[in-house]
Amino acid sequence: MKILVTGGAGFIGSHVADAYLQAGHEVTIIDDLSSGRTENLNPAATFHRLDIQDKGVAELFAQEKFEVVNHHAAQMDVRKSVDDPLFDARTNILGTLNLLECSVKFGVKKFIFASTGGAVYGEQERFPADESHPTWPLSPYGITKLACEKYLFYYKEVHHLPHVILRYANVYGPRQNPHGEAGVVAIFTERLLSGEQPIINGDGTQTRDYVYIDDLVRMNLLALNHERSEAFNVGTGTETDVNTIYRLLNQYTGADREEVHGPAKPGEQQRSCLSYAKAEQVFGWKPEVELNQGLKKTVEYFVKRMRN
Repeated sequence: MKILVTGGAGFIGSHVADAYLQAGHEVTIIDDLSSGRTENLNPAATFHRLDIQDKGVAELFAQEKFEVVNHHAAQMDVRKSVDDPLFDARTNILGTLNLLECSVKFGVKKFIFASTGGAVYGEQERFPADESHPTWPLSPYGITKLACEKYLFYYKEVHHLPHVILRYANVYGPRQNPHGEAGVVAIFTERLLSGEQPIINGDGTQTRDYVYIDDLVRMNLLALNHERSEAFNVGTGTETDVNTIYRLLNQYTGADREEVHGPAKPGEQQRSCLSYAKAEQVFGWKPEVELNQGLKKTVEYFVKRMRN
């Protein structure tokens, strides 16, 4: 298949592009490199430095006739979305609409959308949350992702563009950028290895569902051949608090640094955990990489990267 991966120089998008290439697909990547890195780009893919809002996107669609769009390009920094909701909406909503319009106009057969379970459900009523859980996002970032999901439904109903929505838990693993929109695993790992003191926001009891990148990539492969337009959680069904993440990384890096707590982030979600029962029922998918194993692999990656 001819597949366009947006955000393919980023942490998640680059791993997805690698997997599609390995499976024998023809992959084109667009990324504006605002947070993505050229070192993440697979040389077997065709790369175009483009913002998803650019007019050049339509020209690329007209030229390449993509069969599938896998959309990972986004403004992913929750804090930045709070500081500048307009910028967040332009990138995440208008950029996605540009891709959807191009997909309809140029005959794309499937649109795979990277959403966020962690942010669209908001403060959860039940644990783990399944796909029917009420959606009350607590950040502009979560709101834009949910809005895009609603647009996907519209484009399926009115323009017959099939889609698969993947609602990610907190993804971690090699290539995660410890700056910008980074997750806590990457931030703690880099600081511990650099001899810096990581700061835990608040009391550290806030929980997240941590899913390893390789497990996430498998869902992106399975989504290619799925017939129905629907949403799937991609998580582990397990809550882990930030203090536990810190203690494990402190151990695996050999840093042996004390636990230091700073002020809590205003409005930070307290608990998040996603059910993967639907993905297991439909695809036979379930997470395979245990947290301990995934954290060790992540630390190994950062050690190698910092040596180079």
